[in-house]
Amino acid sequence: MAQASVLSERRTNVDDVFDHLHTQISSLELKPGDRISEAEIAAQFGVSRQPVRDAFSRLANLDLLLIRPQRATEVQRFSMRRIEKSRFIRTAIEKEVLLRASTFCDRAGAAQLDEALKEQTAAVQTSDSESFGRLDYEFHEVLCTVARADYAYETILEEKAKVDRLCKLGLEKEQRMPKLLEDHTAIANAVKAHDSATAIEVGMLHLSRLDDTIQRITETNANYFVSESA
Repeated sequence: MAQASVLSERRTNVDDVFDHLHTQISSLELKPGDRISEAEIAAQFGVSRQPVRDAFSRLANLDLLLIRPQRATEVQRFSMRRIEKSRFIRTAIEKEVLLRASTFCDRAGAAQLDEALKEQTAAVQTSDSESFGRLDYEFHEVLCTVARADYAYETILEEKAKVDRLCKLGLEKEQRMPKLLEDHTAIANAVKAHDSATAIEVGMLHLSRLDDTIQRITETNANYFVSESA
C-alpha cells in the first residue's frame, strides 16, 4: 500500500512538472532555444530530479524539448522538416475527414457546427485569442465527430500540437482570427450542404494559411529555427 502511494505521488509530481512546462512552452513564455535546468525545476517544485527527468522525457517526445546528455536541456527550436511532415500528415487526414463529414452530416451534426461557430464568433468579437485557440481545436474535433471518425482527431491533435507554438505566434501577432473564422464558416457551410469538393478546397486553403506566417517568422526570428542546411 505504501509503495502504491509513493508511485501515485511520483506520477502526480511528474504531471505537475509536465503541465507547468508544457504551458510555458506552448504559450511562448519559454521560447525556442531557451535553456532550462533540471536542478532548478526540481528545486522550484520541491521534488527530486527523477520526476523532472520523466517530465523532460515526455516533453522531448512531443518535440518540445531537446535533451542533450552532459549539456543544457533547451526548448526545442522549430524544424521546417518536422513542420512539413506534420502538415503532410494533417492534410491527408483532413481531406478524408471533410469528405466523410460532407457525406454523413445530419441535423445533429449541423447543430454542432453552428454552435462551434457561434462560440468562435464571440471569441473574435472580444479579441479572446486564448479561447479562440481552444475553439479552433474543438472545431476540428467536431468535424471528426460529424465524419464518424472521432479516432482521426487523435492524430490531428498530435500533429497540430507539434506546430502549435508557431500557430500561436501568428495568431497573436497578425490577428488572423477573423480570417480563420471565415474559413471555418465556409467549411461548415459546405459540409452542411454535402458539398465535399468545396469543403476540401476551403479546408486545404485553411491549412495553407500558415505558409506566410512561417515565412515571416523565419525571416524575423531565424534563431527560433534549427539549422537544417547540412
